[in-house]
Amino acid sequence: MGKDIFTIRENTLSYGRGYVYSLQYHLVWCTKYRKKVLTDGLDTECKEMLQKLAEEYRFQILAMEVMPDHIHLLVDCKPQFFISDMIKIMKGNLARQMFLVHPELKQQLWGGHLWNPSYCAVTVSDRSREQGTGTGIHGGAERKRKAKKLENEVLSCGLHPVMAWK
Repeated sequence: MGKDIFTIRENTLSYGRGYVYSLQYHLVWCTKYRKKVLTDGLDTECKEMLQKLAEEYRFQILAMEVMPDHIHLLVDCKPQFFISDMIKIMKGNLARQMFLVHPELKQQLWGGHLWNPSYCAVTVSDRSREQGTGTGIHGGAERKRKAKKLENEVLSCGLHPVMAWK
């Protein structure tokens, strides 16, 4: 792959016919039973497969990280995309492709499902990035309170806490 798809790119506006947009989402989903199966090169394969899906379905992956038991993505997509549909596309296609290439994964996961059915989607904007780098005492305390609240909400869904994008 010629381009670096594993780091965050600068946020820019996108243009459609009659509209301008910048819609970014931080998406997180976990493997079934939080099994640490995305190791030993499977993580790199997942990244490549996700990049191909993004090209096929015309959304951008601004940043991604594949951990042994979950995936983080920062995506930029058109306003016509429903996040739930995008997640279904990514999780479904990725699982199908992974099981075709690595059928041994089915033995590690009971029931033959690669992903937990839940996911976390959080909106991201330039403003939230700017606020995230603010140095004020009040801003820092408020950020910590909001981050703790988000972490508790994410944990209640059975997902790993979302890391802050910088």
